[in-house]
Amino acid sequence: MNIKKAILALADGTVFEGRSFGAEGEAIGEVVFNTSLTGYQEILTDPSYMGQIVTMTYPHIGNYGTNDQDMESPRPYAEGLVVKEFCRHPSNWRSTISLEQFLVQHRIVGIEGIDTRALTKRIRDAGEQVGIISTIDLEPQHLVKRAKTSPGLIGRDLVKEVTCPAPYSYKTT
Repeated sequence: MNIKKAILALADGTVFEGRSFGAEGEAIGEVVFNTSLTGYQEILTDPSYMGQIVTMTYPHIGNYGTNDQDMESPRPYAEGLVVKEFCRHPSNWRSTISLEQFLVQHRIVGIEGIDTRALTKRIRDAGEQVGIISTIDLEPQHLVKRAKTSPGLIGRDLVKEVTCPAPYSYKTT
């Protein structure tokens, strides 16, 4: 398994170095946190996370994989995922694919191995801000500059972006 380096850079100049998982590339968005112990798939597919990079405060994420029944929407809306420790070998009878496969399939960049407590405190104390996760540009100051110049959610019509084009039926199991 070839684990690559990844960087999370915030607009205020804070930089975290970690390891990539999921898709390779970059994710730019408003960095937020979620304190749920479970439900990472539901969080990623919740339209309210459109344009955001989600930090999970629970330290172990990915241990039960993903499945079609836990989707909140037909697709994920979160831009990126930040975790302390990513589980590469899920175990759950409902799991159809791993979280890593899910992220790759939906082109979502993830970073693990950073101090999510410190990041959460930073967001709590300083407020939300734009950040960028990158597995391709590993120059911290360049990433900080890009985060600073990104408009983030300003000017976006998020309701229009997440509204489904046509009605559909929600099927329960």
